[in-house]
Amino acid sequence: MKRVDRELADVGPADPVMLRALLDHIPGRVIVLGTDHRYLYVNHEFLQFFGLRAEQALGRHVAELLGDEIFESYVPVAERLFGGESIRWEGWVDYPAQGRRYTQEHLLPYAPVGGAVRAVIAFGRDLTELKLREHELAEKLAALQASEALKSAIVDHALVALISTDGQGRIVEFNPAAELTFGRLRADMIGQRVSDIVMPERFRSAHEAGLARLEAGGEARVLGKRQELHALRADGSEFPIEMVLWRTDVGGAAFYTASIVDLTERRNAAQEIERQREALRQSEKLNAMGSLLAGVAHELNNPLAIVMGRATLLESKCDDSALRADAQRIREAAERCGRIVRTFLDMARQKPVQRRNVQVNDMVRGAVELLQYNLRTGGIDVELRLADALPEVLADPDQIGQVLLNLLVNAQQALSTTPRPRRVLIETGLESQRESRAPRVWLRVADNGPGISEEHRAHVFTSFFTTKSAGGGTGLGLSVSRSVIREHGGDLLLEGHGPLGGASFRMSIPLSAAPPAPEPVALPDAVDAPLSRVLVVDDEPELASLMRDILEAAQFEVAHAETGAVALELLGEARFDAIVSDLRMPDMDGAALWREVRERHPLLLRRMVFVTGDTLSPAAAEFLRETGCAALEKPFAPADLVARVRALLPAGV
Repeated sequence: MKRVDRELADVGPADPVMLRALLDHIPGRVIVLGTDHRYLYVNHEFLQFFGLRAEQALGRHVAELLGDEIFESYVPVAERLFGGESIRWEGWVDYPAQGRRYTQEHLLPYAPVGGAVRAVIAFGRDLTELKLREHELAEKLAALQASEALKSAIVDHALVALISTDGQGRIVEFNPAAELTFGRLRADMIGQRVSDIVMPERFRSAHEAGLARLEAGGEARVLGKRQELHALRADGSEFPIEMVLWRTDVGGAAFYTASIVDLTERRNAAQEIERQREALRQSEKLNAMGSLLAGVAHELNNPLAIVMGRATLLESKCDDSALRADAQRIREAAERCGRIVRTFLDMARQKPVQRRNVQVNDMVRGAVELLQYNLRTGGIDVELRLADALPEVLADPDQIGQVLLNLLVNAQQALSTTPRPRRVLIETGLESQRESRAPRVWLRVADNGPGISEEHRAHVFTSFFTTKSAGGGTGLGLSVSRSVIREHGGDLLLEGHGPLGGASFRMSIPLSAAPPAPEPVALPDAVDAPLSRVLVVDDEPELASLMRDILEAAQFEVAHAETGAVALELLGEARFDAIVSDLRMPDMDGAALWREVRERHPLLLRRMVFVTGDTLSPAAAEFLRETGCAALEKPFAPADLVARVRALLPAGV
């Protein structure tokens, strides 16, 4: 080692002890090669990588340690280096014992001022793991000047921030990487107390106490250990770092050097991955709920269709006004249940955006009706102030309905901890026309809850931001709602002061430029027309019986088949003008029946209507789209069934 000290003293700074201590703790391989290609100096990282002791490496030739193949590739590089050229290189290297490794090296010649090159300094890092994972790219090293001192060449071009202080915590070295990391200039840092410059105030007293303990000969608790801490940039912002601290004693004085890596990007990437993972979990939950909803809706829609149909028939048969009123109330209650189920289905369907002329007031009433039970049981009074004769807007009713539901659910949750009375106000109106934009219909949802704090107001529309407790929300509702409204050409805003003292959201949507859709014209009863024969195919007897009664009351001749196989037998024995079939049945379902009809009775192919409560199913939706067959969703009104069947028949049939 004395020979090494002499060699280093001959080619480098005046104090080889401090230099060697610094080099031994650099988080990378550092070597010094003489003109004879033998190792003059190797640091601890180099020895650890090759599994050697210092006496096994110093004085050895490159070919002895790395093999002839690597040395032969080094020879032309060495000629350039000893010619005064600095080289930076990275790539894959096949080491004899360590195998294939991805290495980054910075090679530079060292020569005293005005003298010939006397040594080559190499700074190397093993980036194999980082390269394989593709998490980090190798950082470029700045070009080195051949006349720089050995210490300056290594420290100033290190890939990590290096800060050295004396025993009192005053900065004595602040390399370029530290300048970039902390946003401060080296010239301004030298002589400053490191705790006052780069350390958040809450950590400074502990740092000072630790320095005092070390200076008094106390235990070194953090030296040599990787630590994750927080540091302070020049603009006062905090950021996470990873730091390794070591001590160097020079001439009886202690110096401390910290190797610092900024973890900001790594932390941000981890947080983004977690956000994406949470969004995926929520998406999977919604998909599972959609599948469950499809099954529940199918089971509910059959009895609802029976109740609605029978109540309608009973209403038409009652001569007594009181009985007719009772039947009407039953029908209206069943229709309300049907609207609620249909609203749920519309929310869960995966279907393309379909904009049409809609009335905002109708969507408000539908949303309130859907949440009526929850609002009532939560002790919330809903007041509607809906403007009369509002013009229509061009919108996707499902999307706007979901926005309304989200605003109402948010208001309901905000009022859950508010003492009574709990109030929600929904207002609509027409904006006056401005020169800068076309007139809009506006809607306001306000509550008398605690409102939104000034701290959170700026973030309420930010994705994944939520003030709800864990599991109470995803932080996506308002963000998605605003995006939906803006896609419609409108906007969703958080108002400064709500009319009820709590939160108030105001939505606006441009008026529709399309002409209003014509009102459907009721089809005349075909009492005098010749009887048309209709085959009803349904595995549920009550629903099949209901459809038979409805169609027979409309002057159709009706036959019933409880399965698809029976339906095919009847089609082979008798003439039918139309087929009404359930889409979802055991054994042969509606799709299979359609395929058989296509082969055996092609003239009836376009005279089939499928009754289903399962249009949420991707298979059902795809079948109806591909075949173009008519569909009637359960629960249905008797008039809808009659109108759909008549629409299938050609004139005169």
